Amino acid sequence: MTQLVLQQQAAQIYARLCAVYGLPTWRMPLPALDELVSTILSQNTNDRNRDIAFERLRQAFESWEAVRDANVEQVIEAIRPAGLANQKGPRIQAVLRQITDEVGRLDLSLLQDMTVEAARAWLMRFQGVGPKTAAIVLLFSLGKPDFPVDTHIYRVSGRLGLRPPEMTVEQAHAHLAGLFAPESYGPAHLNLIRLGREVCTARKPLCSICPVNDLCAFYGGLSKTS
Repeated sequence: MTQLVLQQQAAQIYARLCAVYGLPTWRMPLPALDELVSTILSQNTNDRNRDIAFERLRQAFESWEAVRDANVEQVIEAIRPAGLANQKGPRIQAVLRQITDEVGRLDLSLLQDMTVEAARAWLMRFQGVGPKTAAIVLLFSLGKPDFPVDTHIYRVSGRLGLRPPEMTVEQAHAHLAGLFAPESYGPAHLNLIRLGREVCTARKPLCSICPVNDLCAFYGGLSKTS
């Protein structure tokens, strides 16, 4: 398909999902540094465990400086509900230390004046910060037009035919950003995730009740072979 055709398909999918699911908003927006830590905690776990771990971390330490300077075992214990705490604890502290070394303080306000590309590249220099984590911080904390792609969105976009099957997750960020209108990135991200969790599941997708099955390459292919 041409880029224009894919953009038109994306616009139809966006409108359909908004008609069914509404125009969702991100959970209470967090400052950029808080969102960065929260998103690192979210890796390989669910939203509930992420939120529990984040709140435990905030209750255990009075500031991000205190988290940065704490004994690593204390940080690991605080974030244990998020899973992989032995990896995430040192990773969070390392990111906080690197920000302090480069900026002089724990503050990400410098990103506000950068282009999306420059801000994304700046964040992705940190170990454990990939394109999804960077995009979430940029989009939901700083209001910059970036499109985060998680496991659900990657799966759903492939089935819908919005991206080539061989495209990697990393490549999908820029590709999908080019299909959806920048002002729709937030709701599109959230509604595609909801579609992936509730309908377009990894195993046994509920194609027959999918609100966009008439726009779906996967369902069309199944229909033709059934």
